[in-house]
Amino acid sequence: MAWWPIYLLMGLGVGVFAGMLGIGGGTMLVTLMVLAFNSQGVAPDRVLHLALGTAMATIIFTSIASFHAHHKHGAVRWDIVRTVAPGLIVGTIAGTVVADYLPSKYLAVVFVTFVYYSAVQMFIDVAPEPSRRLPGQGVMNSVATVVGAICSLVGAAGGVITIPLLARCNVPLRQAIGTSAAFGLPVAVTATIGYIWSGLGKDALPPHTLGYVFLPALAAVVIGTFVTVPVGARIAHRMPVPTLKRVLGAVLCVLATKMLFTLFAQ
Repeated sequence: MAWWPIYLLMGLGVGVFAGMLGIGGGTMLVTLMVLAFNSQGVAPDRVLHLALGTAMATIIFTSIASFHAHHKHGAVRWDIVRTVAPGLIVGTIAGTVVADYLPSKYLAVVFVTFVYYSAVQMFIDVAPEPSRRLPGQGVMNSVATVVGAICSLVGAAGGVITIPLLARCNVPLRQAIGTSAAFGLPVAVTATIGYIWSGLGKDALPPHTLGYVFLPALAAVVIGTFVTVPVGARIAHRMPVPTLKRVLGAVLCVLATKMLFTLFAQ
């Protein structure tokens, strides 16, 4: 119970970024939860799995709050969400089930390099080619499958990858942010089920866990995000686009770096 205020503060902070930038906050939460679980004396070989599972569970609620807030501003492209949702689900299942058999680390390097490149372009406000548009359904689902696999490995909802991809296809930035927030729901639901299933019956887990989901942390973080996600969404729709691009670029760089460290530390 003494850690409730800490988890609540995590939720309050992550909720702002989730609402403002369309990211589920999982990558931030994994880092913070690893520190918290280590301080609580969780078995070292269970800390990362517990952090990943709990972070993905929080994204279910964060994503709902975030895309609902952006939907009210007309900033969610539901046609894109319907197109890529099957690929995201398939990729997430693949990432949770056969992660040890896939060269995901090296694939992630390619995506992270792309994220860095996109972040730099946002910093200097480089516009994509005017003729570039979203690819066909087959290509979009193939990319979504890879994104889902990577997300399940690093405890993220995919915004760190999908926002730059959508922006480079000339989807307006605010729509890219709102649509990316909606992407987080199928990824988070699928990954959470996977982490719960794989963690059932495992020893050395703290009390009040469901598989690899630590329920007290989940509850406190969700309460915090529900307070601040709408605030972040309002900021996004009032902030000038060039400023929003620079903020997003900085956050993308941090999250991409964390993604690499998480993958290569496993």
